[in-house]
Amino acid sequence: MIYNEQMYELGSRRSAIRELFEYGKQRAAIVGAENVYDFSLGNPTVPAPDCVDETIRRLTEELDCIRLHGYTSAQGDIETRTAIAEFLNNTHGTHFGANDFYITMGAAASLSIAFHALATSSEDEFIAIAPFFPEYKVFVEATGASLKVVPADTKEFQIDFAALEQMVNVHTKGVIINSPNNPSGAVYSVQTIERLAKLLGEKEKEYGHPIFIIADEPYREIVYDGVEVPFVTKYYNNTLVCYSYSKSLSLPGERIGYILVPQEAYDSKALYAAVAGAGRALGYVCAPSMMQKVIAQCQGQTGDVELYKKNRDLLYEGLTKIGYECFKPQGAFYMFVKSLEEDADAFCERAKEEDLLIVSANGFGCPGYVRISYCVDEDMIKRSFGAFEKLYQTYQ
Repeated sequence: MIYNEQMYELGSRRSAIRELFEYGKQRAAIVGAENVYDFSLGNPTVPAPDCVDETIRRLTEELDCIRLHGYTSAQGDIETRTAIAEFLNNTHGTHFGANDFYITMGAAASLSIAFHALATSSEDEFIAIAPFFPEYKVFVEATGASLKVVPADTKEFQIDFAALEQMVNVHTKGVIINSPNNPSGAVYSVQTIERLAKLLGEKEKEYGHPIFIIADEPYREIVYDGVEVPFVTKYYNNTLVCYSYSKSLSLPGERIGYILVPQEAYDSKALYAAVAGAGRALGYVCAPSMMQKVIAQCQGQTGDVELYKKNRDLLYEGLTKIGYECFKPQGAFYMFVKSLEEDADAFCERAKEEDLLIVSANGFGCPGYVRISYCVDEDMIKRSFGAFEKLYQTYQ
């Protein structure tokens, strides 16, 4: 074969979520967009905070072409990295510096770089906690390592520690956590993070090498009802934080985020160099210049999280009233719902007959559940309940 077979397989078919999104556009052209209830993508509909547009306008007026659109340092502007460090230090009582951050093209780039920086052998393993974002498998396997999956705790959607402890072994390089979680909306408690840190610390001593937590945190600020999101570096030194502004600032298409390599991490200077080297090898250098300047001025800002909370409550109350079994999310903007039949793929296919586009959680490592993204217009949620009712009745 003249091209990479693995890459061909990835490029010749979309992810299940993207396939569903494309199907929705085709159906909208046939039956009208108002008659398709598309809950497939996590594509924020809440507007970006005012500081984003205000900063962009000011930058375009004040800066010349080179300063606005020219290359930055490979790891990102020093001003941007300093602003991020100062914000996190003021928020979490940490002591990061600008040189602990590598600016990236969003969370996907951050995760890919992190896995490439850590993977050294085809025997290496990374562990994901179900339910998990399916692309973790793609990112990990691209390094030559393998992904192992801890089954979901479907009661509280925390971590099944008995299963995790059995899975960690001498080949384990890292454990991926995502809190607030896509797709469940669960937030890992302080007790969960403390227990994870204790377990991995014990395993590090047993095997004689560091085991990293890779904290995937694009939803960190999107939480409800005063729920606390523990900042993982305060509980475990060997942590890489992969962050994106896609959700907090409603900028998914602008592709901007960072990797944090805390100074407390094992051999942190060499680890940071490996992160920079992975970014170079993958072509992820010099993240979008204008967006770097925007996020430097918008630290701590978010879209209106109350609008997501309003959608969460509306959807949860509507679905449970019909009879669906739902996990009430503490963060992010996804509702995790028990499928009305064992095969969630088949359930989602039947939902399409009502033009309801919901995502099977089979690909998230949690069979028997579906994900419903509620970062959508409130009116669509209201209009969709008739279709959800019809779908429910087909199983009675």
